[in-house]
Amino acid sequence: MSESKAEAWLAQHPEIESIFACVCDLNGTMRGKRVPADQVSKVVEGGLRLPLSIVGMDIWGEDVENSELVFETGDSDGLCDFTGRPLMPITWTTRPTALAMLWMRQENGKPFPGDPRRALAEVAARFKARGLTPVVATELEFYLFDPTEDHPQAPCCPVTGKRLDSDGALSLDELQHFDEFLNEVYDACELQGIPADAAISENGAGQFEINMRHVDDPLRAADDAVLFKRLVRGIARKHGFAATFMAKPYGDLAGSGFHVHFSLVDENGVNVFDNGGEEGTALMLNAVAGLLATMQQNTLTFAPHENSYRRLLPGAHAPTNVAWGYENRTAAIRIPGGDPKARRIEHRVAGADANPYLVLTSILGGALLGIEQDMQPVAPITGDAYTMKLDNLPLDWATAIDAFRKGPDVPGLFSARLQTMMVECKTQELRKFARQVTHFEYDTYLEIV
Repeated sequence: MSESKAEAWLAQHPEIESIFACVCDLNGTMRGKRVPADQVSKVVEGGLRLPLSIVGMDIWGEDVENSELVFETGDSDGLCDFTGRPLMPITWTTRPTALAMLWMRQENGKPFPGDPRRALAEVAARFKARGLTPVVATELEFYLFDPTEDHPQAPCCPVTGKRLDSDGALSLDELQHFDEFLNEVYDACELQGIPADAAISENGAGQFEINMRHVDDPLRAADDAVLFKRLVRGIARKHGFAATFMAKPYGDLAGSGFHVHFSLVDENGVNVFDNGGEEGTALMLNAVAGLLATMQQNTLTFAPHENSYRRLLPGAHAPTNVAWGYENRTAAIRIPGGDPKARRIEHRVAGADANPYLVLTSILGGALLGIEQDMQPVAPITGDAYTMKLDNLPLDWATAIDAFRKGPDVPGLFSARLQTMMVECKTQELRKFARQVTHFEYDTYLEIV
C-alpha cells in the first residue's frame, strides 16, 4: 500500500481516528505505537522508529538482562517498514481505529535478522529460488472463559445462562448458542482479509477451533494467524467473555493446538506432493524426513512457554514423539487422505500459544532442509504412537531451550541473532517461573513435610 493508496483508504474510512502501528515480537505479541490517522504517510513510508530490542522482550514486556541489543548498542532504534498488507479496521475498540502491520529494518537499510517475520521471509525466498511456493492453511484452537473469576472458568451460555460444564466436541448447539460472538469474528475476519473457513466446537467446555483456507503465501498465512488471535481476544471482551490461546488453560481438559497444513506447488501451479496415489511423491517424503530430523531441535518454537509442556503429555491428544503416518492423528506428522491433488502434510506439534512466524519458519525450513539434502524418512507408523518406543520431543521447557541452543540444524533456519535472542528470552522467563512457589505446593507441603 503506497502513501497515495493509504490516504485514499482513509478517505473511504473517514471515521478512523488513529492507527495502531505494530510489529510482532518473539512471543507473538504485537507491540508498537498509536498514531493519529493523519500521520498515515509516516506509517506506510517507513518513517516510524522503534527500539530493535522490542521484538526480543520477554512475555512480561521486560528487557532481557544483559542483551547486547539493550546495553552494548545503547538500545538503538530500528526503522519500521510497512509490510504491504492494507490498513485494517478494528471493530472492537470504543473509537474507530485501524491497524498497520510493520517489520523491522536496521539503520543501515538491511532487514533486522531478529525479527521473526524476517526469518519466515528468508525461508520463503529459498523456496522461491527453487521454483516452489508453499501453500499453507492453519487451524487455531482457543477457549472462551469467564473473565470475572480469579481463575479461568467456562463461560455461561448466552442462551441458557448456565455455565458450560461438559465437553462439546462438534456440538451444533454450542456453535449456535455462541453465534453472535462467532458472527462478529467472521465479520471482522472479512474486514481484515483473513480467510476464515469452518468453525467447530472442540473437546473442552467453551473451546472452539476456526480453520483458515489455504493461501499460497506463507507470510500471509502467518499474518492471518497473528491477526486472528488478537481479533478473537478483542471481540470476546466485547461480548462479555475473555479468550485464551494458552496451550493448556485447564489441567483436566483438552489443550489448544495450532495445526499447520502445507503443500508445495511448482511454477505451473502443480502440487509436487501429488503422485496420483496415497503415498505422495519422493519430494514429499524428503520434506517429511526434514521435519522429523529438526522436530526436537525446534520444539521451543512449537512450545515456547512453561504452560506449553502441560499440553505435550502422553495420551493428551497432542504429539509427544517424533513420528509420522498416513491418516494418523496420534503422530506428530500426519498425511491426510482424500483427493491426491490435495496431497499435503499436516504438522500437529505446535500449541496455540506459539508465534506463527516462528512455527512456519521451523516447519517450512525443516521441510526445505529435507528436500535440499535428499533426506529419507523412517517408515510411517500405524497404530497408537503414544504406546510405541519412539524418540521423544523435549517434554520440559529447559530441555527444549537447550535443544534449540545446541541444535545443529537451527542455524540453517534461523539467524544467529534470532537464535540467541530466543534462547536468552526463554531462559530469563524460565528463571522467573522457577522462583515462583505455587498454591498447590503450599497445599501439598507446607504443614506435611
